[in-house]
Amino acid sequence: MSSTEKVLELLGQQGGYLTSTRARESKIDNKTLQRMTNRNQIERVAHGLYVDVNIMPDRFYIAQYRCPKGVFSHDTALFLHDLSDRDPLRLTMTIPSGWNSQLLTDANMIFFYCEPKRILLGAREIETTSGVRVNVYDVERTLCDCLKNIDKLDRDLVLTALKRYASGNNRDNAKLLEYANSMKIRDIVYRYLEVLE
Repeated sequence: MSSTEKVLELLGQQGGYLTSTRARESKIDNKTLQRMTNRNQIERVAHGLYVDVNIMPDRFYIAQYRCPKGVFSHDTALFLHDLSDRDPLRLTMTIPSGWNSQLLTDANMIFFYCEPKRILLGAREIETTSGVRVNVYDVERTLCDCLKNIDKLDRDLVLTALKRYASGNNRDNAKLLEYANSMKIRDIVYRYLEVLE
């Protein structure tokens, strides 16, 4: 099997994506990846990340790859959880305070900071529409983040999401209030929930 065939096989096994690290582990050198990129057989979408040219690159997956400690949050998480129909123009992530990412200067990204000990509170994996998995806060943590930062977000977007949540069958008010306590915004969350009752 040629190096090119090996790359195509690895792409098929990994949903159309291949990292240079995984290629190296499979004894494929960077020259092969460069040659295939030049021939438009694969596309380099980020430093060390390649995608099959036959698929549409998933911007959520690429952002997650570039910022592995980040968790999708706020309006982006609302969209991923189907609490918003508005596909965000700029992706929003929460990262640990004091952590630096090359993406901080990316105009297509918005970052919020969180204490490192709370960064994983409510974090879980979700599958995007293209079938790849990314880290996102669960619905209740997302709503708490949005209410805490409502002045920095589109108020109508947050209120619409909260109404969808309140009228849904999967709401978990106990978890919502637990997060609200932890984030010291219990009064704010109560106020909005009372309005929706």
